Amino acid sequence: MATRTRKPKHRIPRIIARRPPGTSPGTLHIDPTAPKPVVKAFAYGPDGFAEQDIDDSAALAGLMQQWPLVWVNVDGLGDGDLLQQFGEMFNLHRLALEDVVNVQQRAKVEPYEDQLFMVARMAHLQGHLRTEQVSFFVGENYVLTFQEQSGDCFDLVRQRIRSGRGLIRRGGPGYLAYALLDALIDAYFPILETYGERIEALETEVIARCEADLIARIHHLKREMLLLRRAIWPHREAINTLIREESALISAEARIHLRDCYDHVIQVLDMVETYRELASGLLDVYLSQVSNRMNEVMKVLTIFAAIFIPLTFMAGLYGMNFAHMPELNWIWSYPVLLLAMAIVAGVMLLFFRRRGWLGRRDQITDDALENPGPPAGKSEDATK
Repeated sequence: MATRTRKPKHRIPRIIARRPPGTSPGTLHIDPTAPKPVVKAFAYGPDGFAEQDIDDSAALAGLMQQWPLVWVNVDGLGDGDLLQQFGEMFNLHRLALEDVVNVQQRAKVEPYEDQLFMVARMAHLQGHLRTEQVSFFVGENYVLTFQEQSGDCFDLVRQRIRSGRGLIRRGGPGYLAYALLDALIDAYFPILETYGERIEALETEVIARCEADLIARIHHLKREMLLLRRAIWPHREAINTLIREESALISAEARIHLRDCYDHVIQVLDMVETYRELASGLLDVYLSQVSNRMNEVMKVLTIFAAIFIPLTFMAGLYGMNFAHMPELNWIWSYPVLLLAMAIVAGVMLLFFRRRGWLGRRDQITDDALENPGPPAGKSEDATK
């Protein structure tokens, strides 16, 4: 019977060329499966804010004339005409607009004449891990963001704009870009906490049992850790570029806050690397457990074979067809032989147990594993 190979639920994303080789740079190739855009604008200043769904460019132009700063968020990249309109309205470079629809970009920062173009990757954990590209355009009085689909981690930023808490209404476009980046990076922490709990549960299962499904789950965990690392690693260089290079769009106050965002990226990277090592260690523990259990089975079989070797010798000795074997004519020869076999087997079992080859002399409890320390009844000074 042919065995069926299960396809992995999660695949490592690969960069796919969406345009044929030789196509003119800046050509937009829209994914036909991409959702249609939903546009929403937050316009605000120190004294108030306005929140509006955008249906046409005229409404957006009116907001930009009335308010000092406008954040335009576009959920969905399935309308090339709308993207072209935004490109003309905000004077977006054609190459940057091409990177918006090609959603396998690394996190990066590219300065243009009157704006900054940034790419970041936002992580989602809904059953399985996936990452989404978020593109930023930071101008003199606007921040324009493009997301692949609805649903993000920017709700707290929206609440801060509505309530006016903190510096966000007075910070300018650079501070708003920092707030969005910081929310995006901080969203990795609860995801990593979930993976930490999964790793702890897998550790318990690997030690308790060695089922075949565990190795598939460990490999799946390692692949997702690799995806997280690939998503978060380029943010370090991108945010460092914003801190290091002078730009009129990034204020000194925003640059100070970006240093804190950079620290968060380093913390996320440390956690990802730690969990990757733990996942690799889980595979080693699993293989060690399988090997140990196989050794236990072989040890038991070897003990039984060793016990039956002298018994087989005794049975074979008295099973030989010689005419002159005086003890065969003795009336007690059969029970004596059985008793001798039992004594030999008992002595060998006792010997194996005394040597620790049969049974476990030292049982390590779960409490000892969770709370290692000196044996009960002895102080730390006595154990030194």
